[in-house]
Amino acid sequence: MKDKIKPRHTPGELRYTDLTAYDKGLVERAVRSGHSRRDVLKLMAVTGVSMATAQNLLSTGGEAMAQTPKKGGSVRMASNLHGPDDQLDPPLMTSTIDYTRSRVLYNSLLQHADDLTPQPELAETCEPNADATEWTMKLRQGVVFHDGTPFTADDVVYSMNRHIAEDSKSVIKSVLESVQEFKKVGPHEVVAVLKNPNADLPTLLGLFQTKIVKNGTTGDGIGTGPFTLESFEPGVKSTHLRNENYWREGANLDALEITAITDPVARVNALIAGDAQLVTQIDPNAFRQIEEADGVTLLSTPAGLQMGICCLRNTEPGSNDDFVMGMKYIQDRERIVNRILKGKGTLGNDHPVSTAHGADYCSELPIREFDPDKAKFHFEKSGYKSAELYVAPVMSGIEDACLLAQANCAKIGFDLKLKKVPTDGYWGAVWMKEPVNVVSWNMRPTANSQMAIQFAPGAAWNDTFWNNDRVGELLTLALAELDPAKRHAMYCETQELIHNGSGMVIPAFSNINDGIASNIMGMPKVPLGQLGGCEWPEFIWLA
Repeated sequence: MKDKIKPRHTPGELRYTDLTAYDKGLVERAVRSGHSRRDVLKLMAVTGVSMATAQNLLSTGGEAMAQTPKKGGSVRMASNLHGPDDQLDPPLMTSTIDYTRSRVLYNSLLQHADDLTPQPELAETCEPNADATEWTMKLRQGVVFHDGTPFTADDVVYSMNRHIAEDSKSVIKSVLESVQEFKKVGPHEVVAVLKNPNADLPTLLGLFQTKIVKNGTTGDGIGTGPFTLESFEPGVKSTHLRNENYWREGANLDALEITAITDPVARVNALIAGDAQLVTQIDPNAFRQIEEADGVTLLSTPAGLQMGICCLRNTEPGSNDDFVMGMKYIQDRERIVNRILKGKGTLGNDHPVSTAHGADYCSELPIREFDPDKAKFHFEKSGYKSAELYVAPVMSGIEDACLLAQANCAKIGFDLKLKKVPTDGYWGAVWMKEPVNVVSWNMRPTANSQMAIQFAPGAAWNDTFWNNDRVGELLTLALAELDPAKRHAMYCETQELIHNGSGMVIPAFSNINDGIASNIMGMPKVPLGQLGGCEWPEFIWLA
């Protein structure tokens, strides 16, 4: 097992930051050489400090050096899924590998901090009017696209109105339903005019799909982002070079390669062997392997990553209420969290809002318990004796959870057949097409956006095809409600409707569990997706 040594600091001792520039240089040379006993003695002789102080200087000096971004180097990131549907057009993006490429190439108006508060990106300010029916954004000046074209309000108006156009194919069209139009009011000023109040709008403007592209283009890879596009082959890989004309300080790495390794064992092996420096979705069975390996680290971020089963409500067997309820009662939720997720997760309650969403989570709604007798009752009432569940490793642990459900079904006389399919092309060929299929959803930044993207009537990603007018009404009303107690009550009602009526089975939420090389520094911790919500490309560096 690799050593886990933490530096010890003695109160009152001299630290690296207390030194002159000359003495800091001595410490840095000692740290780089591995701070042998000879180095410690040299520090004592030159600076006149004690043995304990010399050790403390080396520890604090090493920490300071590790926290200072370094320029140079390249990394290879391996996601868990890719396929022919990979693309560069933000409104149509549906997967981690797409989101990562969009963060590499483009910017949004606002971006999420680790605590999900919206921060300035291409918009320097975003201010509401008195009733939050208009939001005015002053845009950053001096920004250019990769081809040298100046960034202006025209690019924002074009990019954002694509989401809300009548014929829009944007996967977040329903999330931005409250917006009537994005309107240019100056060369670098845009106003979002809303149909009704939306206090969540600044947060929504940082969603993965809201990246700004050049006016008139459809995702050709030319953006304002920290890297440029060198090559792109869907389902294979993309390569990127640092944008030397970036409007911020700029990325630390020289180059990136983004690909996928769909086999979870091969993905972990690639990380440990050094063939990839960042990999997504570590299977819980591999946690110990990574923790005991040298040069790699398990990155576990508490979040609302959904482990789900979609029962399509517009076709059999999902259109049968009792079949769906049987699937919900047969889930051994505590065993899934404790055994399959190795404790790195939380219980799900068949709706998409998790405890990570804070006050908007309905803690008053009791968690649906594992109850084989109730499951048997509902299966028998449904008239079905068997069903087929399409399974692919779309997230860590989901195959084992399905095997557990299959075993529990067998005990009560129901034959749950598992049809294993590859992850390549899964989102285009299986999801939202086969009657019962597994699904994984990254956490959205607000409870409203989480429920709207999955369950708003007519939403592009309403993947159980369950449409409930009351859900749509509540989602709209909650955005205009400023009283926290009333807002919470609305969200509780919405979660209960989804919990009981939809075809979605959510037994658990997983932490986001990724693997990175130990020399990667500066990793963000945004809990909205793999590898810090895909925010890493601009900020990481190699120690």
